[in-house]
Amino acid sequence: MRSEKHRKRKRRWLRIVGMIVGLFLIIGGAYAYYVYHTLNKSVESMHSPIDREKSDKRQEDVAFNKKDPFSVLLLGVDERENDAGRSDSLIVLTVNPKQESVKMVSIPRDTLTEIVGKGFKDKINHAYAFGGVEMAMETAENFLDIPIDYYTTINMEGFQEIVDAVGGVTVNNDLSFSYNGHDFRKGELELNGEEALAFARMRKDDPRGDFGRQLRQREVIQGIIDRGASVSTLWKFDNVFKALGNNVKTNLTFEEMVDIQKHYKSAAKDIEQINIDGGSGETIEGIWYYVVPDEELMEIRERMKDHLEL
Repeated sequence: MRSEKHRKRKRRWLRIVGMIVGLFLIIGGAYAYYVYHTLNKSVESMHSPIDREKSDKRQEDVAFNKKDPFSVLLLGVDERENDAGRSDSLIVLTVNPKQESVKMVSIPRDTLTEIVGKGFKDKINHAYAFGGVEMAMETAENFLDIPIDYYTTINMEGFQEIVDAVGGVTVNNDLSFSYNGHDFRKGELELNGEEALAFARMRKDDPRGDFGRQLRQREVIQGIIDRGASVSTLWKFDNVFKALGNNVKTNLTFEEMVDIQKHYKSAAKDIEQINIDGGSGETIEGIWYYVVPDEELMEIRERMKDHLEL
């Protein structure tokens, strides 16, 4: 009799446990669907395809399922009313999952180079103003002599929204300065969105000028990548997706982003920052340009080609 009661209690508890497990599975499935739906919706608002022919610097299309190395032009865009705006920063990233690394090259915005499609030389950041993303990609591709496979633009005014969405960023600051009412000491700093935007924008009080600003911009970008990959950020996904959808445009599709997350995650282990800092300033017809020596440009081109396995 006692054995029969024991068996009944056991079966009752098993049913209760089964119901609880089933409930969690339903909730988990619904939550996963909600995350997927929210991400897909955000990526749709971010997706902005461009009319650009395949690069003659790449023989075959990038295959993410084969873990082919690829490149992205990251443009920090200063949007202005009734104006096409300027690319406030230009960073080319090459991603190689086999080497488990990313190389991040900042191109000084005042760099003198040929503006592809215009037939003359000018500051590289003017390419975006002249011909939008397509001309900026063509010009960066010609400058570095590598294929530029994808692009991503970030609205600099909305930059702080992205930082706040991931819960702030951690950066290493090598210069004490004050800017826009914020004081930045040397060392490791935890920044919110407003602080990160000020940190990334200061230029005139840095003795390195644009190079110092490029370094800080890369610090913030790496901080976003690091924080975005953390487990704690998963609970803020709604805010993160909304911030990205509001401020980021790219020609990457949702499916391609999923493939990158699946096959290229290991590349984020090693992010190398590369400066183009061996040039000099020259005034030509009353306008100041940054001129990169051929030797330095050739060296950087070879490093990037090697990373892309070209």
